[in-house]
This record gives sequence, structure tokens and C-alpha cells, in this order.
Amino acid sequence: MNPQDPLSQLRDIHLPEPGGFWPPAPGWWILAVLIIAAFAALVWFILKRRKRNRWLRSARAQLASLERSASPDPAWFAKLNTLLKQAARERYPDQHPEALTGDAWVEFLLTTAPRDRVASRPVAEALVHSAWRPRVSAEPTEALAFARLWLGGQKC
Repeated sequence: MNPQDPLSQLRDIHLPEPGGFWPPAPGWWILAVLIIAAFAALVWFILKRRKRNRWLRSARAQLASLERSASPDPAWFAKLNTLLKQAARERYPDQHPEALTGDAWVEFLLTTAPRDRVASRPVAEALVHSAWRPRVSAEPTEALAFARLWLGGQKC
């Protein structure tokens, strides 16, 4: 090594150490925030929908209970009718369906039914009228099928 030669005093080129994975670049932070926000929005929408549909789950559970105790009894038809009125009150609060009786209630049920309105008319009429007549004019299985159809078509 010559002390007079400045080039001999230079050291070899050393590359800097590669960067670690932490802290991430700003783009990764933005992506993480967007993913967390999207996940939070999804959870919020799911919880909101579950809360909004709580009445429907409850009505379906009550319908299953009524199905287990089905009998051609006016009191049983009155319970089924009450269940449908409670569900209608929750689904259509502005129309006040709980105040409807007789043919007006039948028309409301048929108007809000999802399908087979013409075929469902005799069953709906028998369901409503069997609740207050001494002899029932409908089969519990038909009434349950109509109630299941009516509740199944309810979307929120």
C-alpha cells in the first residue's frame, strides 16, 4: 500500500443492507385500512339485516311450534291467525294489518302473498274464518302450507 496513492486507500463498494419488511410502505397501510373498513362494513350490514329479520325467524319458530300441535280446532286456527297478524304488523307497519278482519284480512294476506294468489284464496278464507266458527272449514296442513308460503315470501 502506497501512502502517496489515494486510490489505494479506497475500500471496496459495499451495498446497503436490504430493507426489512417492517415498517410497510404507505400503500400497504392504505390497503390494510381499506380491508378493515370493508370488513367492518360487511359485519355492520350483516348485523343490521339479522336485527331487521328477527321477527321473521321468531315467526318461523312459532309456526314450527304450531305445526307440532296442529289440530282441527278453532283455537288452533286463532293462534295461527294471530301469528300471521303479528308477522304482518312487523312487515307492513304503515298499513296497520292488525286492525283488519274478515274479508279485508283475507285480501291483505292474498295481496302480500308471494305467489299462487288465486289457488290460495279458499285456504286463506278458510284459515281466517275457521278461527271464529264453531266448526273449522280448513285442514290444518293446508293452513300451515299457506302460512309457510306467506312467511317464506317475506323479504326485508
